[in-house]
Amino acid sequence: MTQTKAHGLWELFKTIFYAVLIALVVRTFAYEPFSIPSGSMIPTLLVGDYLFVSKFSYGYSRYSLPLGLPLIPGRLLASEPARGDVVVFKLPTDNKTDYIKRIIGLPGDRVQVIDGILHINGAPVQREPDGDFVVSNGLGMTQAYNRYIETLPNDRRHQIIELSDTGPFDNTGAYVVPAGHFFVMGDNRDSSRDSRFLSEVGFVPMANLIGRAEFIFFSVNGDALRFWEWPRTLRVNRFFKAIR
Repeated sequence: MTQTKAHGLWELFKTIFYAVLIALVVRTFAYEPFSIPSGSMIPTLLVGDYLFVSKFSYGYSRYSLPLGLPLIPGRLLASEPARGDVVVFKLPTDNKTDYIKRIIGLPGDRVQVIDGILHINGAPVQREPDGDFVVSNGLGMTQAYNRYIETLPNDRRHQIIELSDTGPFDNTGAYVVPAGHFFVMGDNRDSSRDSRFLSEVGFVPMANLIGRAEFIFFSVNGDALRFWEWPRTLRVNRFFKAIR
């Protein structure tokens, strides 16, 4: 009887061990889940979106590993991101905080914002009006934004929103992207701390990239206070939505 019980506990331990090991391998080398806590990537990503990031898209660095263990020198199997990719990375100013933004500038690019219009290498990026976008703060208050379709030089198209073209970072100096680094911006252009803020984010080193955001697997708006109200907060139309 004692032997049977011990055998059962050992089998349970092995099952748990292998399950944890498989989860760690998948999380490290394939896909890792992330959640969106802020509105800097509206309208592409909303607060309460849960998404999967492909870890293999750009190769592997120390930040691919749990706790950022320094076991990988530089980057293995490196592949450079494309302009327009939505990426998760470690904030360069602390190398700890996870950020998610869109790749706008590649190494050697000259990036500038003039009257709200993004310029890359001296040329304005095409921006087409796309109606309004209303953002709710979950407390009954809303704010209407101007929505646009922005087309990057490689013909990647995505939505952005702006309150106006006269904000403090709607006119910037020129940023020249260093070798091995990238210039990132949020799609919510007036409410995003990104590479325009050199002392807070700045240019993102290749080594800090964790992976590319692929699709949303779950989404909830989070404005329910009681658990039996949670079902009405689900944004089912966003489940399994690809991130562009």
